[in-house]
Amino acid sequence: MVTTLGIVLGASLTLTMVALHFARGTEHATPDDISQKVLERRAESVHETDFPEPMNRSIGGGGAAAAVGGGGAEGELAEGDAEVDDDPAAIPDDEAEVYEVEYVKEGTTIEVKENTTLLEAGEEQDWDLPYACRQGQCISCAGHITDGGNSEQYVEHYTNEMLGEPELDDGYTLTCVAYPVSDFSIEMRESP
Repeated sequence: MVTTLGIVLGASLTLTMVALHFARGTEHATPDDISQKVLERRAESVHETDFPEPMNRSIGGGGAAAAVGGGGAEGELAEGDAEVDDDPAAIPDDEAEVYEVEYVKEGTTIEVKENTTLLEAGEEQDWDLPYACRQGQCISCAGHITDGGNSEQYVEHYTNEMLGEPELDDGYTLTCVAYPVSDFSIEMRESP
């Protein structure tokens, strides 16, 4: 008697659940995609800055940093003085000199323009090279110039906030902000 009652109860509960599942108005409604609204709302809440935002491989795949426009000029710049842009990346491609750079661990020598960083040149070859900030504020992209002497004999650092004179004298460079000024050989993935 107990087994018959259990079977009848189980079957009736199963049939009830199946009927409720297929009943009109009980299906699961998929919510709208709100990702674009969230991004727009976030953009409205973030204050504009006059400096480039650092890029990170973990949030967006890297790439060149772009400056977000800020307020008007203040101080000396407001009085009409023009800011001098000494960024080697600003050199037009048709005016940029080309240097032979040997990437020792990759086993290849490539031509690198003076307006291209060592990291960008390697990425153009589809090499998976390390980096984090792309601003010269960490040593994730460090490399070692094997030709001897101070690294600034071979590259110009547009920004460099991490390497001091001892490291530069030993031939270390930050490839994300290092632009070639001579032919040389470099070992990537080498930190001081």
